[in-house]
Amino acid sequence: MSIIGKTGRRSAKIMLLLSMIYMLLTLGAVTMVYPFLIMLSGSVKSSVDSREYDLYPRYLHDDASLYRKHMEGFFNESVVTMREVYGVDNLTFKDVKRPSVCSNPALLAEWNEFLAKEKLPAYMFSCGYIDARESKVVPAGQRRFRDYVSKKYSGDIGSVNSALDTHFSGWNWYFESTAGDRSLILGQECLPRYVRQASGKFAAEFDLFKLSQPLESRYYLSVEGFYRERYIKARYSNDIGRYNKAHKTAYKSYSEVRLADFAPKGAGLSDWEDFVRNTLNPLWVRVSDVARSDYAEYVICKYGGLAQAGRAHGRNYSGPVEVRIPDPASASSSELSDFELYLSGWTDKASGRVFVAPLQAINIESPESRFRRFLTNKYTINDDVPIFTLAGYQNADGIYPPQRDMHYAAFLKNKSEIRREFLSRNYRTVLDYMVFHGRGVWNTVWYCFLAVVLALIVNPMAAYALSRYKLPTSYKILLFLMLTMAFPPMVTQIPVFLMLREFGLLNTFAALLLPGLASGYSIFLLKGFFDSLPRELYESAQIDGAGEWTMFWHITMSLSKPILSVIALHAFTLAYGNFMFALLICQDERMWTLMVWLYQLQQRCSQPVVYASLIIAAIPTFVIFVFCQKIIMRGIVIPSEK
Repeated sequence: MSIIGKTGRRSAKIMLLLSMIYMLLTLGAVTMVYPFLIMLSGSVKSSVDSREYDLYPRYLHDDASLYRKHMEGFFNESVVTMREVYGVDNLTFKDVKRPSVCSNPALLAEWNEFLAKEKLPAYMFSCGYIDARESKVVPAGQRRFRDYVSKKYSGDIGSVNSALDTHFSGWNWYFESTAGDRSLILGQECLPRYVRQASGKFAAEFDLFKLSQPLESRYYLSVEGFYRERYIKARYSNDIGRYNKAHKTAYKSYSEVRLADFAPKGAGLSDWEDFVRNTLNPLWVRVSDVARSDYAEYVICKYGGLAQAGRAHGRNYSGPVEVRIPDPASASSSELSDFELYLSGWTDKASGRVFVAPLQAINIESPESRFRRFLTNKYTINDDVPIFTLAGYQNADGIYPPQRDMHYAAFLKNKSEIRREFLSRNYRTVLDYMVFHGRGVWNTVWYCFLAVVLALIVNPMAAYALSRYKLPTSYKILLFLMLTMAFPPMVTQIPVFLMLREFGLLNTFAALLLPGLASGYSIFLLKGFFDSLPRELYESAQIDGAGEWTMFWHITMSLSKPILSVIALHAFTLAYGNFMFALLICQDERMWTLMVWLYQLQQRCSQPVVYASLIIAAIPTFVIFVFCQKIIMRGIVIPSEK
């Protein structure tokens, strides 16, 4: 029967009151649901849009936002790399603008033909979605590499470690503590002099993986972009005017500054020489055979003889003519070190002679230089006269590889796949971490199961005894049980830890279960519910010859499903959310529960991954609550006695 009748509801005051009540309830619902929806939206974002607090992620319906996220993931969250490869001036990925159309389709066709014919070595390019330096997730490219290695070695991590000289404990490489192994699978951009190309069997396996990837998933490193971004701008600032003043040029922007393949004449020579000799990685530099005899003298002089030089290089030189200038991409570590010293200059202390690569013998070997040679050779006829049919270009010197157009075409073709990647990769990272790290899932399942089962056995038995037998001290016992609720768990953790240590129970399931085996709060609730059950049921059961166990199990427990659901839900929530106590008494990683592992994950990951971990962690609690809620509601709606 309604509190307010149909007639009363027609009153203006009552209608206003009801409207205000519904409005308050709606506002209350919004204030509860809105933060959850913000967190749900944030769990599928990355660094570029993590500060956009919208209910519906913008990249799901806006291609411009999706393109910014794609650029962030494709360049492994390195905006400097994107600026070098594309020749743009964006300071952050948030500033990236989506291209409207392909700027030069003819040049793009030439670039695609060049990549198909020229097999560029692995050190000249990197693959997209290999690393996430800011978001701290496992992106698609890294997952593909993991699947590639897993398939090759039949899913046996032991075989991988044996064959590749690694020390991985599992397939979740990103979170491995062996940073040396993990660093090998990041984007290998060996452009600065101080960066060395990764070596070893694992690095060679990664190179094979890169060479197997489709062309549109690669970005080719730009020596010219590196020269502009990290050498010229560092030397002359971002003001093109200072560069023009120093070189007597009239460039409108740094994008017009080109890096010659050979030593230029006039302006820019000193910059070019210093850059090649002292800043650029030797991988990208070649010295022609013009300097071969001088290089042989340098090596023999440095090692004090031909035989000593041969031993250092791992070769058997029979004469100076066999000492060749090495190819830096395939040279041994000692040969590469000698080549680097020859580039920058080496002085013989005994004679004072300076050995240095002649400037006219040095050239840069990069994707840009090889592309320009390809175009020159293709369009050269009749006595080395190049004829260019590409719109806007008079010769190959001003041509820059159209990688941006190539990648944008691939973006338009794979928009749906890219959206799915950003929607799922944070959750994939959390699930990978949970599954591959220790025994967290297994420990949590057993801990929660045993905690619920024991809570439904120990607490009902104690409450049944207090309810059935009217002890003189029942109220004192209840008062004692209520007093246990006055002390929060943080207060009792230290004495409980000391007691468990004395018993030798640390790092065991017994240490997790025993302190919370009996709950004063649960016993108090159960006794109150048991007291409400009719005494006549027990008297009838006694007349029929039923014992205490029969009455406890078939009468008391059968009629107490609603309150038992409350106790089970309470026990599960405490066990599942147990973090501090579980970490304190189980410091062995093999005994860590899921909450401890998720805490470790949240310490090293970004905010979107933390949101995803919280949502995944809330799912079991939500499922258990829904299951118990049905039983609780049935106990409220349907009377226990018919």
